[in-house]
Amino acid sequence: MLAENIEMTPLPAVFVVFLTVIFGANVVAIKLALGGMGPMTTAGLRFALAAAAIAIWARVTGRSFHIRPDQWPQVLLVSAAFTLQLSLFYLGLARTYASRGVLISNLLPFFVLFLSHRFIPGERITWKKMAGILLGFAGVAVMFRGTSGLSVALHAGDLVVLAAVMIWSGNVVYTKRIIKDYAPFHLVLYPMLFSVPIFLTAGFIWDTAMIFNPNPIVLTAFVYQGLVSAAFGFVAWSTLLKRFGATILHSFVFIMPIAGVIFSGLLLDEPITPHILIAMALIAAGILLVHLSPKRPTFTFPLGRGL
Repeated sequence: MLAENIEMTPLPAVFVVFLTVIFGANVVAIKLALGGMGPMTTAGLRFALAAAAIAIWARVTGRSFHIRPDQWPQVLLVSAAFTLQLSLFYLGLARTYASRGVLISNLLPFFVLFLSHRFIPGERITWKKMAGILLGFAGVAVMFRGTSGLSVALHAGDLVVLAAVMIWSGNVVYTKRIIKDYAPFHLVLYPMLFSVPIFLTAGFIWDTAMIFNPNPIVLTAFVYQGLVSAAFGFVAWSTLLKRFGATILHSFVFIMPIAGVIFSGLLLDEPITPHILIAMALIAAGILLVHLSPKRPTFTFPLGRGL
């Protein structure tokens, strides 16, 4: 049973902010790693590292890896969608700015709300949530209005990332329907294990070069994605979730797009235009409004941003 009523003191609150900053900066780390690895190779090696770390954590803490035979079709469906959404996300991000990828990926909770309203019993879109959705999509509309000087390739990258997020949202909603029958790490670990050989095979076939510039920045960004954001992030978020509950934790996720945009400017020297800043503010406000004291949070782990 998750604890939903324990008051969060300042020190855990600071740690949750730290975690959301880690998740928000993950897209920047992916972009940095793509400077020395092919998109599919990056995804394959990253999730191999993350899966190994999560499996070790699960074994050390005595968690069961058992999946009933009748559950495997569900796991395979989640895994196939996971592989497709991440493939599109990495390919799209390789063709656009990280700041734009951050903002588009943070449309995930809004798409999830729409789908949950239709497919999850009892999850209705309230007026407050609708206002948050409108703010989020208004933010992306503002971002696209500021694209007059961008190349056709950047526009194409944006659309591929958007397609990934739309598939992602469907996968999250399906996961919400079935997760009560699983340990949460099952639906993180097994999709990773499923996707790794596919990503690496695709990298061998389609990446121009699988690894072409393994400098310290690229390697640090790779380790950050696999061990810090995916593995440590999942373990830390799950631990806090048990103590404080999803409602409190999800009230912090509006920080993710802010952190992502800031780090895109600082680490990648990307142009942070007024359109990007306005879009960031609108999307963060929309996420805050959607998650402000929700009866049912969007998801127990911010998959769209954390992984």
